[in-house]
Amino acid sequence: MEEWKEYKLGDVCNIVGRIGFRGYTKDDFVQKPEDGAISLSPSNIIDGEIDTTKVSYISWEKYNESPEIMLHKGDVVLSKTGTIGRTAIVKDLPHPITLNPQLVVLKEIRINNYFLSYLLKTPYFQNLLYSITVGSVVSTLSQKNLSNLFIKVPSDEIQNRLVAILKSLDDKIENNRRINANLEAQAQALFKSWFVDFEPFKDQPFVESELGMIPEGWRVGTLGEIIDIKYGKDHKKLLEGCYPVYGSGGLMRYAEKAIYSGESVLIPRKGTLNNIMYVNEAFWTVDTMFYSIPRVEKVMLFVYIFLCNRDLSSLNAGSAVPSMTTEILNNMKIIIPSQKILNSFNDIASTLYSSIKQQQQESRRLASLRDALLPRLMSGELKVNDVNI
Repeated sequence: MEEWKEYKLGDVCNIVGRIGFRGYTKDDFVQKPEDGAISLSPSNIIDGEIDTTKVSYISWEKYNESPEIMLHKGDVVLSKTGTIGRTAIVKDLPHPITLNPQLVVLKEIRINNYFLSYLLKTPYFQNLLYSITVGSVVSTLSQKNLSNLFIKVPSDEIQNRLVAILKSLDDKIENNRRINANLEAQAQALFKSWFVDFEPFKDQPFVESELGMIPEGWRVGTLGEIIDIKYGKDHKKLLEGCYPVYGSGGLMRYAEKAIYSGESVLIPRKGTLNNIMYVNEAFWTVDTMFYSIPRVEKVMLFVYIFLCNRDLSSLNAGSAVPSMTTEILNNMKIIIPSQKILNSFNDIASTLYSSIKQQQQESRRLASLRDALLPRLMSGELKVNDVNI
Protein backbone atom coordinates (compact mmCIF):
# COMPACT_ATOMS: atom_id res chain seq x y z
CA MET A 1 0.00 0.00 0.00
CA GLU A 2 3.06 2.29 0.04
CA GLU A 3 2.25 2.99 -3.61
CA TRP A 4 -1.20 4.36 -2.73
CA LYS A 5 -1.45 8.00 -1.67
CA GLU A 6 -4.31 10.02 -0.19
CA TYR A 7 -5.84 12.99 -2.00
CA LYS A 8 -8.97 15.04 -1.51
CA LEU A 9 -11.52 14.21 -4.21
CA GLY A 10 -11.69 17.91 -5.08
CA ASP A 11 -7.93 17.89 -5.75
CA VAL A 12 -8.20 15.31 -8.54
CA CYS A 13 -11.32 16.66 -10.29
CA ASN A 14 -13.88 19.47 -10.42
CA ILE A 15 -17.33 18.64 -9.01
CA VAL A 16 -20.26 20.44 -10.64
CA GLY A 17 -24.04 20.20 -10.13
CA ARG A 18 -27.19 21.92 -11.34
CA ILE A 19 -27.62 25.27 -9.60
CA GLY A 20 -30.75 25.31 -7.42
CA PHE A 21 -32.74 27.96 -9.26
CA ARG A 22 -32.12 26.10 -12.51
CA GLY A 23 -34.32 23.19 -11.53
CA TYR A 24 -37.13 21.90 -13.74
CA THR A 25 -40.79 22.68 -14.19
CA LYS A 26 -43.29 20.68 -16.27
CA ASP A 27 -42.90 23.17 -19.11
CA ASP A 28 -39.21 22.33 -19.50
CA PHE A 29 -39.89 18.75 -20.62
CA VAL A 30 -40.33 17.80 -24.27
CA GLN A 31 -41.38 14.55 -25.90
CA LYS A 32 -39.09 14.18 -28.91
CA PRO A 33 -35.27 13.83 -28.92
CA GLU A 34 -34.99 16.44 -31.68
CA ASP A 35 -36.69 18.97 -29.39
CA GLY A 36 -34.22 18.72 -26.53
CA ALA A 37 -31.42 17.02 -24.60
CA ILE A 38 -31.48 13.96 -22.35
CA SER A 39 -32.00 14.87 -18.70
CA LEU A 40 -30.01 12.18 -16.91
CA SER A 41 -31.42 10.92 -13.60
CA PRO A 42 -30.20 8.34 -11.04
CA SER A 43 -32.59 5.80 -12.56
CA ASN A 44 -30.51 5.95 -15.77
CA ILE A 45 -27.49 4.61 -13.88
CA ILE A 46 -27.99 0.84 -13.84
CA ASP A 47 -25.34 -1.58 -12.58
CA GLY A 48 -22.72 1.15 -12.82
CA GLU A 49 -23.52 2.02 -16.43
CA ILE A 50 -25.44 4.85 -18.08
CA ASP A 51 -28.60 3.48 -19.69
CA THR A 52 -30.42 5.87 -22.04
CA THR A 53 -33.12 3.48 -23.25
CA LYS A 54 -35.73 5.16 -21.00
CA VAL A 55 -35.05 8.85 -20.55
CA SER A 56 -36.74 12.22 -20.22
CA TYR A 57 -35.90 15.16 -22.47
CA ILE A 58 -35.69 18.86 -21.63
CA SER A 59 -35.84 21.72 -24.09
CA TRP A 60 -32.72 22.99 -25.82
CA GLU A 61 -33.28 26.32 -24.08
CA LYS A 62 -33.12 24.66 -20.66
CA TYR A 63 -30.13 22.55 -21.73
CA ASN A 64 -28.14 25.60 -22.91
CA GLU A 65 -28.91 27.41 -19.67
CA SER A 66 -26.33 25.27 -17.80
CA PRO A 67 -23.28 24.61 -20.01
CA GLU A 68 -21.20 23.67 -16.95
CA ILE A 69 -23.10 20.38 -16.54
CA MET A 70 -23.29 19.32 -20.17
CA LEU A 71 -21.75 15.84 -20.26
CA HIS A 72 -18.68 14.87 -22.28
CA LYS A 73 -16.86 11.58 -22.78
CA GLY A 74 -14.73 10.74 -19.78
CA ASP A 75 -16.87 12.64 -17.27
CA VAL A 76 -18.03 10.70 -14.20
CA VAL A 77 -21.57 11.19 -12.84
CA LEU A 78 -22.64 10.63 -9.23
CA SER A 79 -26.10 10.76 -7.61
CA LYS A 80 -26.24 13.14 -4.64
CA THR A 81 -29.92 13.14 -3.64
CA GLY A 82 -32.33 10.35 -2.74
CA THR A 83 -30.54 7.24 -4.00
CA ILE A 84 -27.04 8.27 -2.97
CA GLY A 85 -23.91 7.03 -4.70
CA ARG A 86 -25.01 5.74 -8.11
CA THR A 87 -22.06 6.42 -10.36
CA ALA A 88 -20.87 5.77 -13.91
CA ILE A 89 -18.38 7.06 -16.45
CA VAL A 90 -19.63 8.65 -19.67
CA LYS A 91 -18.38 6.27 -22.36
CA ASP A 92 -20.25 7.72 -25.31
CA LEU A 93 -22.85 10.35 -26.12
CA PRO A 94 -25.71 9.01 -28.26
CA HIS A 95 -27.44 12.38 -27.77
CA PRO A 96 -26.58 15.59 -25.87
CA ILE A 97 -26.97 14.94 -22.13
CA THR A 98 -27.33 17.17 -19.10
CA LEU A 99 -28.00 16.42 -15.42
CA ASN A 100 -31.15 16.64 -13.40
CA PRO A 101 -30.77 18.18 -9.91
CA GLN A 102 -30.16 14.78 -8.27
CA LEU A 103 -26.74 14.33 -9.89
CA VAL A 104 -23.30 15.92 -9.96
CA VAL A 105 -20.60 15.48 -12.59
CA LEU A 106 -16.87 15.09 -12.00
CA LYS A 107 -14.96 16.91 -14.74
CA GLU A 108 -11.34 17.78 -15.60
CA ILE A 109 -10.26 14.55 -13.92
CA ARG A 110 -6.53 14.50 -13.24
CA ILE A 111 -6.16 10.76 -12.65
CA ASN A 112 -7.29 7.82 -14.82
CA ASN A 113 -11.00 8.53 -15.43
CA TYR A 114 -11.94 4.87 -15.37
CA PHE A 115 -9.98 4.23 -12.18
CA LEU A 116 -11.87 7.06 -10.46
CA SER A 117 -15.18 5.66 -11.69
CA TYR A 118 -14.35 2.20 -10.31
CA LEU A 119 -13.10 3.67 -7.03
CA LEU A 120 -16.37 5.55 -6.46
CA LYS A 121 -18.29 2.25 -6.67
CA THR A 122 -16.32 0.51 -3.91
CA PRO A 123 -17.88 -0.08 -0.47
CA TYR A 124 -14.96 1.96 0.90
CA PHE A 125 -16.10 5.07 -0.98
CA GLN A 126 -19.83 4.39 -0.69
CA ASN A 127 -19.49 4.22 3.10
CA LEU A 128 -17.68 7.56 3.01
CA LEU A 129 -20.59 9.04 1.07
CA TYR A 130 -23.19 7.91 3.56
CA SER A 131 -21.09 9.31 6.42
CA ILE A 132 -21.48 12.85 5.04
CA THR A 133 -25.12 12.80 3.90
CA VAL A 134 -27.51 15.33 5.40
CA GLY A 135 -31.30 15.59 5.53
CA SER A 136 -33.89 13.71 7.56
CA VAL A 137 -36.55 13.24 4.88
CA VAL A 138 -34.42 13.12 1.71
CA SER A 139 -30.73 12.22 1.97
CA THR A 140 -28.47 14.72 0.21
CA LEU A 141 -24.75 15.15 -0.40
CA SER A 142 -23.14 18.56 -0.07
CA GLN A 143 -20.76 19.22 -2.96
CA LYS A 144 -18.38 20.91 -0.54
CA ASN A 145 -18.30 17.86 1.74
CA LEU A 146 -17.93 15.61 -1.28
CA SER A 147 -14.95 17.63 -2.48
CA ASN A 148 -13.25 17.22 0.92
CA LEU A 149 -13.47 13.42 1.01
CA PHE A 150 -10.10 11.64 0.99
CA ILE A 151 -9.48 8.91 -1.57
CA LYS A 152 -6.57 6.48 -2.04
CA VAL A 153 -4.84 6.56 -5.42
CA PRO A 154 -1.97 4.34 -6.68
CA SER A 155 0.67 5.18 -9.27
CA ASP A 156 -0.36 5.81 -12.88
CA GLU A 157 1.05 2.41 -13.86
CA ILE A 158 -1.04 0.52 -11.32
CA GLN A 159 -4.14 2.60 -12.17
CA ASN A 160 -3.78 1.62 -15.82
CA ARG A 161 -3.24 -2.08 -15.05
CA LEU A 162 -6.24 -2.16 -12.72
CA VAL A 163 -8.44 -0.45 -15.29
CA ALA A 164 -7.46 -3.01 -17.96
CA ILE A 165 -8.54 -5.85 -15.65
CA LEU A 166 -11.81 -4.28 -14.55
CA LYS A 167 -12.74 -3.11 -18.06
CA SER A 168 -12.47 -6.67 -19.36
CA LEU A 169 -15.32 -7.59 -17.00
CA ASP A 170 -17.26 -4.49 -18.02
CA ASP A 171 -16.89 -5.44 -21.68
CA LYS A 172 -18.60 -8.77 -20.98
CA ILE A 173 -21.38 -6.98 -19.11
CA GLU A 174 -21.80 -4.51 -21.98
CA ASN A 175 -22.07 -7.36 -24.48
CA ASN A 176 -24.89 -8.84 -22.37
CA ARG A 177 -26.58 -5.44 -22.30
CA ARG A 178 -26.49 -5.26 -26.10
CA ILE A 179 -27.99 -8.75 -26.40
CA ASN A 180 -30.78 -7.76 -24.02
CA ALA A 181 -31.45 -4.52 -25.87
CA ASN A 182 -31.92 -6.55 -29.05
CA LEU A 183 -34.25 -9.02 -27.30
CA GLU A 184 -36.24 -6.13 -25.80
CA ALA A 185 -36.55 -4.54 -29.25
CA GLN A 186 -37.90 -7.82 -30.64
CA ALA A 187 -40.55 -7.94 -27.91
CA GLN A 188 -41.51 -4.31 -28.53
CA ALA A 189 -41.79 -4.96 -32.26
CA LEU A 190 -43.99 -7.98 -31.64
CA PHE A 191 -46.29 -5.95 -29.40
CA LYS A 192 -46.58 -3.17 -31.97
CA SER A 193 -47.32 -5.65 -34.75
CA TRP A 194 -50.06 -7.39 -32.78
CA PHE A 195 -51.66 -4.69 -30.63
CA VAL A 196 -51.03 -1.41 -32.46
CA ASP A 197 -50.94 -2.30 -36.15
CA PHE A 198 -53.05 -5.52 -35.75
CA GLU A 199 -51.04 -7.11 -38.58
CA PRO A 200 -51.83 -10.80 -37.81
CA PHE A 201 -55.55 -9.99 -37.55
CA LYS A 202 -56.14 -7.80 -40.62
CA ASP A 203 -58.17 -10.49 -42.39
CA GLN A 204 -60.66 -10.58 -39.49
CA PRO A 205 -63.67 -8.27 -39.03
CA PHE A 206 -62.99 -5.00 -37.18
CA VAL A 207 -65.39 -2.95 -35.06
CA GLU A 208 -65.41 0.65 -33.89
CA SER A 209 -64.31 1.53 -30.36
CA GLU A 210 -63.49 4.67 -28.39
CA LEU A 211 -59.81 3.99 -29.22
CA GLY A 212 -60.40 3.42 -32.92
CA MET A 213 -61.01 0.30 -35.00
CA ILE A 214 -60.15 -2.95 -33.20
CA PRO A 215 -60.52 -6.64 -34.09
CA GLU A 216 -63.95 -8.11 -33.42
CA GLY A 217 -64.02 -9.89 -30.05
CA TRP A 218 -61.56 -7.45 -28.48
CA ARG A 219 -62.67 -4.64 -26.20
CA VAL A 220 -61.59 -1.39 -24.61
CA GLY A 221 -61.18 -1.67 -20.86
CA THR A 222 -59.08 -0.18 -18.07
CA LEU A 223 -55.74 -1.22 -16.66
CA GLY A 224 -57.38 -1.81 -13.28
CA GLU A 225 -59.50 -4.59 -14.82
CA ILE A 226 -56.49 -6.75 -15.66
CA ILE A 227 -53.97 -5.99 -12.87
CA ASP A 228 -54.23 -5.20 -9.17
CA ILE A 229 -51.87 -2.35 -8.25
CA LYS A 230 -50.26 -2.57 -4.79
CA TYR A 231 -48.12 -0.20 -2.75
CA GLY A 232 -44.50 -1.09 -2.01
CA LYS A 233 -43.17 -0.82 1.53
CA ASP A 234 -40.15 0.63 3.30
CA HIS A 235 -37.17 -1.72 3.23
CA LYS A 236 -34.77 -0.06 5.67
CA LYS A 237 -35.58 -2.34 8.63
CA LEU A 238 -35.15 -5.52 6.61
CA LEU A 239 -32.00 -7.56 7.24
CA GLU A 240 -29.75 -8.65 4.40
CA GLY A 241 -30.95 -11.74 2.56
CA CYS A 242 -31.53 -13.33 -0.82
CA TYR A 243 -34.56 -11.43 -2.13
CA PRO A 244 -33.95 -8.51 -4.53
CA VAL A 245 -35.21 -5.09 -3.44
CA TYR A 246 -36.28 -2.84 -6.33
CA GLY A 247 -36.54 0.94 -6.36
CA SER A 248 -37.23 3.35 -9.20
CA GLY A 249 -33.60 3.05 -10.31
CA GLY A 250 -33.63 -0.76 -10.39
CA LEU A 251 -32.04 -3.31 -8.06
CA MET A 252 -31.03 -1.70 -4.75
CA ARG A 253 -30.00 -4.58 -2.47
CA TYR A 254 -31.00 -8.06 -1.27
CA ALA A 255 -33.23 -8.48 1.79
CA GLU A 256 -34.51 -11.24 4.10
CA LYS A 257 -38.15 -11.08 2.98
CA ALA A 258 -40.22 -10.88 -0.20
CA ILE A 259 -43.30 -8.72 -0.57
CA TYR A 260 -44.56 -10.86 -3.48
CA SER A 261 -43.46 -13.84 -5.56
CA GLY A 262 -44.23 -14.18 -9.24
CA GLU A 263 -44.71 -12.07 -12.33
CA SER A 264 -45.16 -8.38 -11.66
CA VAL A 265 -44.87 -5.01 -13.34
CA LEU A 266 -43.19 -2.40 -11.11
CA ILE A 267 -44.32 1.19 -11.60
CA PRO A 268 -42.68 4.25 -9.98
CA ARG A 269 -44.95 6.12 -7.56
CA LYS A 270 -42.50 8.98 -7.00
CA GLY A 271 -39.56 10.37 -8.97
CA THR A 272 -38.77 9.17 -12.50
CA LEU A 273 -42.18 7.86 -13.56
CA ASN A 274 -41.22 6.18 -16.84
CA ASN A 275 -38.87 3.57 -15.38
CA ILE A 276 -41.22 0.58 -15.68
CA MET A 277 -39.80 -2.83 -14.75
CA TYR A 278 -40.87 -6.43 -15.34
CA VAL A 279 -39.86 -9.05 -12.78
CA ASN A 280 -40.63 -12.74 -12.44
CA GLU A 281 -39.29 -13.85 -9.07
CA ALA A 282 -39.77 -13.36 -5.33
CA PHE A 283 -38.94 -9.70 -4.58
CA TRP A 284 -39.47 -6.65 -2.40
CA THR A 285 -40.30 -3.21 -3.77
CA VAL A 286 -39.84 0.04 -1.88
CA ASP A 287 -42.48 2.53 -0.81
CA THR A 288 -41.87 4.83 -3.78
CA MET A 289 -42.87 2.04 -6.16
CA PHE A 290 -46.07 0.21 -6.99
CA TYR A 291 -46.03 -3.48 -7.78
CA SER A 292 -48.85 -5.32 -9.53
CA ILE A 293 -50.60 -8.67 -9.40
CA PRO A 294 -52.39 -10.15 -12.44
CA ARG A 295 -56.19 -10.34 -12.42
CA VAL A 296 -56.21 -12.46 -15.60
CA GLU A 297 -53.86 -15.14 -16.86
CA LYS A 298 -50.66 -14.45 -18.79
CA VAL A 299 -51.18 -10.69 -18.89
CA MET A 300 -48.06 -9.22 -17.24
CA LEU A 301 -45.75 -8.99 -20.26
CA PHE A 302 -48.61 -7.49 -22.25
CA VAL A 303 -49.10 -4.87 -19.50
CA TYR A 304 -45.37 -4.24 -19.15
CA ILE A 305 -44.84 -3.43 -22.83
CA PHE A 306 -48.08 -1.42 -22.95
CA LEU A 307 -46.85 0.78 -20.09
CA CYS A 308 -43.37 1.09 -21.58
CA ASN A 309 -45.02 2.71 -24.59
CA ARG A 310 -46.96 5.23 -22.48
CA ASP A 311 -45.39 8.48 -21.29
CA LEU A 312 -46.30 8.24 -17.62
CA SER A 313 -44.37 11.43 -16.83
CA SER A 314 -47.02 13.33 -18.82
CA LEU A 315 -49.61 12.05 -16.30
CA ASN A 316 -47.68 13.47 -13.33
CA ALA A 317 -49.99 14.25 -10.41
CA GLY A 318 -47.31 15.89 -8.23
CA SER A 319 -45.97 19.41 -7.96
CA ALA A 320 -42.50 19.44 -6.40
CA VAL A 321 -41.86 15.69 -6.92
CA PRO A 322 -43.26 13.81 -9.96
CA SER A 323 -45.96 11.47 -8.64
CA MET A 324 -48.24 8.71 -9.89
CA THR A 325 -51.51 7.53 -8.31
CA THR A 326 -53.46 4.28 -8.36
CA GLU A 327 -56.47 6.20 -9.66
CA ILE A 328 -54.60 7.38 -12.76
CA LEU A 329 -53.24 3.90 -13.43
CA ASN A 330 -56.46 2.01 -12.76
CA ASN A 331 -58.46 4.27 -15.10
CA MET A 332 -55.96 4.10 -17.96
CA LYS A 333 -57.72 2.94 -21.15
CA ILE A 334 -56.30 -0.17 -22.82
CA ILE A 335 -57.32 -2.42 -25.71
CA ILE A 336 -57.82 -5.91 -24.29
CA PRO A 337 -57.61 -8.88 -26.69
CA SER A 338 -59.10 -12.32 -26.14
CA GLN A 339 -57.48 -14.67 -23.62
CA LYS A 340 -56.36 -16.90 -26.50
CA ILE A 341 -54.43 -13.99 -28.06
CA LEU A 342 -52.93 -13.04 -24.69
CA ASN A 343 -51.76 -16.63 -24.24
CA SER A 344 -50.16 -16.75 -27.68
CA PHE A 345 -48.39 -13.41 -27.21
CA ASN A 346 -47.14 -14.42 -23.77
CA ASP A 347 -45.75 -17.72 -25.06
CA ILE A 348 -43.51 -15.87 -27.53
CA ALA A 349 -42.60 -12.89 -25.35
CA SER A 350 -41.81 -15.00 -22.26
CA THR A 351 -39.13 -16.85 -24.21
CA LEU A 352 -37.45 -13.52 -25.01
CA TYR A 353 -37.66 -12.29 -21.42
CA SER A 354 -36.38 -15.59 -20.07
CA SER A 355 -33.23 -15.03 -22.12
CA ILE A 356 -33.05 -11.44 -20.89
CA LYS A 357 -33.18 -12.66 -17.30
CA GLN A 358 -30.33 -15.12 -17.90
CA GLN A 359 -28.14 -12.35 -19.30
CA GLN A 360 -29.03 -10.09 -16.37
CA GLN A 361 -28.09 -12.77 -13.85
CA GLU A 362 -24.73 -13.35 -15.54
CA SER A 363 -24.06 -9.61 -15.60
CA ARG A 364 -24.81 -9.35 -11.89
CA ARG A 365 -22.30 -12.12 -11.16
CA LEU A 366 -19.67 -10.37 -13.27
CA ALA A 367 -20.44 -7.04 -11.58
CA SER A 368 -20.05 -8.64 -8.14
CA LEU A 369 -16.66 -10.02 -9.15
CA ARG A 370 -15.61 -6.64 -10.55
CA ASP A 371 -16.76 -4.74 -7.48
CA ALA A 372 -14.98 -7.15 -5.11
CA LEU A 373 -11.61 -6.92 -6.86
CA LEU A 374 -10.65 -3.31 -6.19
CA PRO A 375 -11.28 -3.40 -2.41
CA ARG A 376 -9.13 -6.53 -2.12
CA LEU A 377 -6.37 -4.86 -4.12
CA MET A 378 -6.63 -1.71 -2.00
CA SER A 379 -6.34 -3.71 1.21
CA GLY A 380 -3.27 -5.57 -0.02
CA GLU A 381 -5.10 -8.90 0.11
CA LEU A 382 -4.48 -9.26 -3.64
CA LYS A 383 -1.68 -8.07 -5.88
CA VAL A 384 -2.30 -6.86 -9.41
CA ASN A 385 -0.06 -9.61 -10.80
CA ASP A 386 -2.15 -12.26 -9.00
CA VAL A 387 -5.34 -11.35 -10.88
CA ASN A 388 -6.14 -13.38 -13.98
CA ILE A 389 -9.49 -12.71 -15.67
